[in-house]
Amino acid sequence: MQKNNKNAILVLSLVAVFFFLIVFSIVTLIGKAKKEREEAEMPASEELNEETARAELDRLLSNIQVQEVEPVKVPVDLGTTDLRDELPDINTNPITVQGYGEINIEIFSTAEKAGEGHDGWINEMAVNFNNSGYQYNGKSVSVTIRTIAAGQGVDYIISGKYLPQAFTPSNELMGEMIISEGVPCEMVSKSMVRNVAGMVISNDTYNQIMKNYDEVTIKTVTQATANNEIAMGYTNPFASSTGLNFLISTLAAYDAEDPLSETAINGFNEFQANVPFVAYTTLQMREAVSSGSLDGLIMEYQTFLNTTGLADYKFIPFGVRHDNPLYAIGNLNEEQKYTLQLFADYCQMGQHQQLAKEYGFNDPDMDTYQSDVVSLSGTEIVDAQKLWKENKDVAKPITAVFIADISGSMDGEPLNQLRSSLLNASQYINSNNSIGLISYSSDVYINLPIAEFDLNQRSYFAGAVQSLSAIGATATYDAVLVALDMLLEAREENPNTKLVMFLLSDGASNYGAELEDIRGVLSYYGIAVYSIGYNADIAELEEISNINEGTVINADSDDVIYKLKNLFNAQM
Repeated sequence: MQKNNKNAILVLSLVAVFFFLIVFSIVTLIGKAKKEREEAEMPASEELNEETARAELDRLLSNIQVQEVEPVKVPVDLGTTDLRDELPDINTNPITVQGYGEINIEIFSTAEKAGEGHDGWINEMAVNFNNSGYQYNGKSVSVTIRTIAAGQGVDYIISGKYLPQAFTPSNELMGEMIISEGVPCEMVSKSMVRNVAGMVISNDTYNQIMKNYDEVTIKTVTQATANNEIAMGYTNPFASSTGLNFLISTLAAYDAEDPLSETAINGFNEFQANVPFVAYTTLQMREAVSSGSLDGLIMEYQTFLNTTGLADYKFIPFGVRHDNPLYAIGNLNEEQKYTLQLFADYCQMGQHQQLAKEYGFNDPDMDTYQSDVVSLSGTEIVDAQKLWKENKDVAKPITAVFIADISGSMDGEPLNQLRSSLLNASQYINSNNSIGLISYSSDVYINLPIAEFDLNQRSYFAGAVQSLSAIGATATYDAVLVALDMLLEAREENPNTKLVMFLLSDGASNYGAELEDIRGVLSYYGIAVYSIGYNADIAELEEISNINEGTVINADSDDVIYKLKNLFNAQM
């Protein structure tokens, strides 16, 4: 009996395995056929043309439920957000060296000196200085280094929200801006280490400019860009020392005596009309060069020397030197002044300057470079920033759709942050741009059709943002497709507009179209997606933003408004 049971179990097991193999084979064949059918329906982006791309977009849209929401107006506060309110807690900017002396000086430093490896020169100086046993009247002295972007450092200082005892930006432009605001700011050292800013362009681009203009300078590069011969990129002049230097130098290239004259402004506008985008970060700009979207970018020479993959590029210096001055900030007492001067002198010692040379500073090839840009006061530099903000999109205004995630996972603090940050940062959007807003959960909602961002549209925009509420699943890529369709319709009405999307989400799509479904058509149309992540799956947001040289902001609760301000200053 026991033997018969064993035989029966064996037979049943064989039958089960047989049926499993049949079912598995059928499922595999169905999956293969489905995949082949989908691949046939959706050509790769390089195979798409206008007709097939539009047909693919229409096919994808046919599966999406879209609802229109009645717009509601609310009063708009036209006053600007106080700079103090924008700035995050200072501790979002890391201390890289902590001093513990009885007399301690905190120094703001930019990342090329206070980063890691070859970007960590001032960190090494600070550690060695703190361990050297220096004293003042029997008290131990030390320095603390905090890494911070130059523009943000200036904002902390002029707002008074946080004052270090010292600041070492990349160039003197930032110091002049602080002085113009009436903040006590005294130069302690004109140069901690020597460096220059420059344009980095491929050898082929260099040869092309030499052929057409007989020389490669900031003037000929901007002319080649204005004539649509090359694509040049640069960083936000509100946030970046190098970006600000490039702005001033470009204006001066058209009128060396008066960089704020009508001649200079008109020349800048011709150049800016053919700039693909102003980068939010240097990394975004480098990736655009790597992908072939840009022929050139800007960076400092020390960074150029330490960046791999630039063997086929040339460095063309421009603008004021980046000699990393050191400023005393605020009303320091005698022991603080002594400590700061002692540290400045310590950094000038021969062996310490030699280490800086090993890290890419103090390069003899660049020591002969002298700026031909006229000196501008801090007030004039601020005026140049305002001029840039007002004129950067004059020739080609922006049309943008904001895509707000209102799925259940955004409920509570993430959606509250999305609302408040978007409302506060929207004041940095120029009124000549056109803006729309959609939201999404399982379905997609058109909360505000695209229109010029005048006072009327601002009022509707504020009402739409305030009314957002969270429920349902997360159909992120469905929403991107609807936004893409809206933008293409807007371009039919105004062909001379630049199209942009801003995706505000926690990043976890779990409904509707998948990224691979939309990658080809999004790549074909080349519209950048700038993602702002709220408690987000940043990796997923990076995937969609990387398709067309967008970027991702990890918008935690402390610094989201400040980050959006810089993003909108760069893009809107």
